[in-house]
Order: sequence, then C-alpha cells, then structure tokens
Amino acid sequence: ILQSGDGSHFYTGATEDLRERLEKHNAGDVPHTSKFRPWRLKTYLAFADAEQAWAFERYLKSAPGRAFARKRL
Repeated sequence: ILQSGDGSHFYTGATEDLRERLEKHNAGDVPHTSKFRPWRLKTYLAFADAEQAWAFERYLKSAPGRAFARKRL
C-alpha cells in the first residue's frame, strides 16, 4: 500500500519488485498515480505464493478489504 505525499491518497497493488515499482510510481511512469506524487511505502506484505498475493490484492481493493486496510494496516 502506497500513500501520497499529502497523505490523502492510497494505492494498492502487487508486484514482484517493490523498489522498482515504487520508483516507477514516483517517476510518473504510472498514469493512474502520477498526479499524486511523491509516493511513500505505507505497508507491504510478502507472500511466498504469487496466487495468494494476487488474491489478497483483489481483496484489499474490495469494500471490505479497504475497510480492513484502513483499520489494520
């Protein structure tokens, strides 16, 4: 989970290379997040299984998942 510099926007995503992905967001290479730069890492979780990681990303993007993230992450 990334948080914008002003703290008002959040971005949830999954990646195999966290450092590279954060650099892309901050460089403006991701159109969806370019207008809210700079981004900083708020929370990250590592999964040994890629399918579990993608499933958890989908959950965090759902209404119950967003509520969970706000309260717990």
